[in-house]
Amino acid sequence: MADAGVQTATAADLSEIVRIHRETWRLAYAELLPPEVLDALDTDDAWSHAVRSSAVLKATEGEWTVGFVVASKAPEDEVARADGALPEDAETTALVSVLVEPRWGRRGHGTRLLAEAVKRLHETGATRGIAWVPEADKASRNFYERLGWTGDGTVRTLDAGGRPLREIRVSGPLEVRLGD
Repeated sequence: MADAGVQTATAADLSEIVRIHRETWRLAYAELLPPEVLDALDTDDAWSHAVRSSAVLKATEGEWTVGFVVASKAPEDEVARADGALPEDAETTALVSVLVEPRWGRRGHGTRLLAEAVKRLHETGATRGIAWVPEADKASRNFYERLGWTGDGTVRTLDAGGRPLREIRVSGPLEVRLGD
């Protein structure tokens, strides 16, 4: 394998992050989301702020950007229990989302991305992480489960262009050990 690494994404990486997001979702979620929802991923507006605020890290292999993670303090509405109450650790809970292009999968990029995000989140005082995963996305659920994150019982259903998309929230410690 060529040199693999993780760096802070910059504005120059924006188009590649948008491409990875769009292409990976089109491949992974074609059965879950209607085409018009997947087509709406073509805009970079949603990513501009995240990249400028340094909340996005990119994974590279050689000269290629192969994935990314978005990690920051979890907004209250994302960390709240189903009844709306906030857990005691709401202020130290981080929201993360890891995405690696399938053709670059199973090479450790996701784990490296999350390990670096965890390191940076610890510096901000974060103690626990959460992520939302489509219930039918077994690959993402398995990724988080291998890291000790499990479903915490919170489920949401999003309107995905008239088609319901059921997501589960996984939660776990901000600890990631890289293999030797």
